[in-house]
Amino acid sequence: MTTDGPPLAFSGSRLSWTDLPREVRARIVQTTGAEIISEAAATSGFSPGFASVLELSDGTQVFCKAVSAEQNPQSPELARREIEVARLLPAAVPAPRLRWSFDDDGWVVLGFDVVHGHLPEHPWRSEQLGRVLDAVADLAELAPSPVGLPPLAETVAEVSSGWGLLTADGAAVDRAVASLGAEGPWLRAHLDELVAWAGPAASACVGSHLSHGDLRADNILLDERELWIVDWPWATGNGVAWFDLLALLPSIAMQGGGDPERHFWSHPAAQGADREAVHAVLAAVAGYFVQSAVLPAPVGIANLRPFQRAQGVHALRWLRSW
Repeated sequence: MTTDGPPLAFSGSRLSWTDLPREVRARIVQTTGAEIISEAAATSGFSPGFASVLELSDGTQVFCKAVSAEQNPQSPELARREIEVARLLPAAVPAPRLRWSFDDDGWVVLGFDVVHGHLPEHPWRSEQLGRVLDAVADLAELAPSPVGLPPLAETVAEVSSGWGLLTADGAAVDRAVASLGAEGPWLRAHLDELVAWAGPAASACVGSHLSHGDLRADNILLDERELWIVDWPWATGNGVAWFDLLALLPSIAMQGGGDPERHFWSHPAAQGADREAVHAVLAAVAGYFVQSAVLPAPVGIANLRPFQRAQGVHALRWLRSW
């Protein structure tokens, strides 16, 4: 964490309208059926590339995202996954509607309905935090999950490998310990236990619910009346109702929102949750953040690793208090 607040949830490498190739701009104009009058760039999120609200000559607006492998090798595939997820989400999910998309010459482009709102403030305001936690509860009630999404257990199986990957690299362990402050010595002393704790995580999260899979404040927009959850490429199905809550809480703690343990066990999505199952998944999530944070920064996403490290610190603090 920095000395002046949590790290920024922003890629730092966004493109403007004029940065897009001429043929991509022409295809967007053709698809919208109107000329582009102005743009307002998104101010949050780790996706590189183009992400702006476009004002059109017919008086309407569209939120447009466009990316190619030049910005980041993995981002086009994530954009393709977001297109597929958008087609599967139930209407009850508070997500902007995908109007159109195209995939052409290496560029993946998506056009969404514009939703008006702002990011939650941090340090978190209690009223906004309450609304976000209520939205997580509403999301957890959507079961069964849509057919066609990958199962949550499949994603968590990958996440739970974090501690094993870290322990296999002594230099990475040293970097992690040095970067985690007071949590570093505890991590070194408990590495073998952390690997074991995370082992059952995949089987511990099997259920019937939809999960966003990457829920953080920068994926939430709200105003006085409405709340929207955006950026769904990591969505999964057939998971436990409490996964999004658990994965969200380290970032809430990082941004001054309070004790994860208290928030978790008082939340409707966690009622009846098996404590050992929660412990396993928390251990896996902590390992994912810590191991990811010591890797080189992904192309075009310079701010991601400090953000993951800060989440890892708070996930470890929660785990230590178990």
